[in-house]
Amino acid sequence: MDRTARTDGPGTPPPLGEHLRSPWLRAAMLVQQEALQAARDFLRGEDFTELLPPLVGPVTDPGGRGAKALDVDYYGHPYKLMTSAILYKQASLRGFPKLFYIAPNVRVEPEETATTGRHLVEFHQIDVEIAGATREDAQEIAAGLLTHVAEHVWTAVPGLLTELGRREEDFADIRGGKYDVRTHEEAVRHLLAAGHPQNPDGEIDWTGERLLSLESDRAFFVNDYPKGSRGFYDREDPDNPGVLRNFDLIAPHGYGELVSGSEREADYATIVTRMRESGENPAKYAWYLEEARDGIPASAGFGMGLQRLVRFLTGLDALWQVSAYPKLPGAVAP
Repeated sequence: MDRTARTDGPGTPPPLGEHLRSPWLRAAMLVQQEALQAARDFLRGEDFTELLPPLVGPVTDPGGRGAKALDVDYYGHPYKLMTSAILYKQASLRGFPKLFYIAPNVRVEPEETATTGRHLVEFHQIDVEIAGATREDAQEIAAGLLTHVAEHVWTAVPGLLTELGRREEDFADIRGGKYDVRTHEEAVRHLLAAGHPQNPDGEIDWTGERLLSLESDRAFFVNDYPKGSRGFYDREDPDNPGVLRNFDLIAPHGYGELVSGSEREADYATIVTRMRESGENPAKYAWYLEEARDGIPASAGFGMGLQRLVRFLTGLDALWQVSAYPKLPGAVAP
């Protein structure tokens, strides 16, 4: 398969029938099934239990960066399609202290994200949660998962990856379990020195993230995002007020964020305070707060974007190329 036959940049999907017949999609789906098998094998080998996540609920992750949830009329009650099952992961820890989902998500992303090559309205996450864990515990599992998946795929379907233009040496560090670490503050300082106007109090923006990813030859963690840049469930560092005990895992060579995770707030009063600080109405989260009042275990976890993982493994240009039924932000599709 000639790399030059693919789109120059993210592009837009062809008609669905043509897309489903594409050799690139078939290759991506074969890689995806190997990645899913490897992910399940790794997590079950670490004593995780797979649960099936809910699709609708009275409330969902409030999201960020302008993404919104879709409303559903559920027997006369205003429910939401899941943008993330994180609240259910926390609640489920009482019966399943190490759990994971292969979770479908629906997020109405801002239309301008359609051109990034990294956003879809419908996507899936490998969602992991661990009772009693620290951020470092979650990072160890996230790194181990990515390493295991990359090793399995290069062992199971090396010919496919080579045909797609991937080079085995580009995955040597990941397969060897080698990852770098930097703080959000360090990343911001680097971007500002490079002339990129990154807000030091917010998420690293799409352009900044891409710049950091492009200049790196090794996957790396970014730790310690500032309070206010992420959801109310990310735990504030008790020894460093204003800083969250969270992280992203960024793939090298421009592929960007693969994983986002954190330690979780578990204290009822703290969760309510954080909701109010972030502009959320605690009354909307009645079921979740009832669980928190009864005692949700302290935990840490993460979500690994499945389509982003497959795009990274295959080297394709955009997420729509690794989704059988792609829905780009702002575009109506079957």
